[in-house]
Amino acid sequence: MAYADLVKRHQRFVFTLAMRFTKSREDAEEVAQDCFIKAYRSLDTFKQESKFSTWLYSIVYTTAMTSLRKKRVDTSSINDEETYIQIENVSSGFDTNNVEHKSRSFYLNQAIEQLTTDDATIITLFYKGEQSLEEIAQTLGIEANSVKVKLFRARQRLKEKLERNLKHEVKELI
Repeated sequence: MAYADLVKRHQRFVFTLAMRFTKSREDAEEVAQDCFIKAYRSLDTFKQESKFSTWLYSIVYTTAMTSLRKKRVDTSSINDEETYIQIENVSSGFDTNNVEHKSRSFYLNQAIEQLTTDDATIITLFYKGEQSLEEIAQTLGIEANSVKVKLFRARQRLKEKLERNLKHEVKELI
């Protein structure tokens, strides 16, 4: 029962991370499910030296990387997250603030999708996962200083993508 609570608490973010890596809803669902199974089977190895989420996200990272190596999938597949946002809009009503928030989320997610897997992972872990630089370093198996540098560079590339995408959107509106 306690494990079910952990799954409920982390399932959305695990799926989001898996989606960032696999770019396919079906593959992301499979990776997420595999991660929770691996985590359950490995609970005895969790030493509580870090947060549970950090430990779980490192499992997501390694499982997704293993899955990608096995499948050698094309990483430029259909943007399923766009479909998810459209479905959310239909089911959550159309008040102005909600639509504006979804629009911002859409452009941000679109820009993140255009980043490399490494950049998207660090941005996602830092902002959506609210992990510290040290926790991200633990998850990815690199030094915290490297994470800081990678995060800075990823932010720069994200800014460039947003500016490029939004410039195009502004031109369409005019």
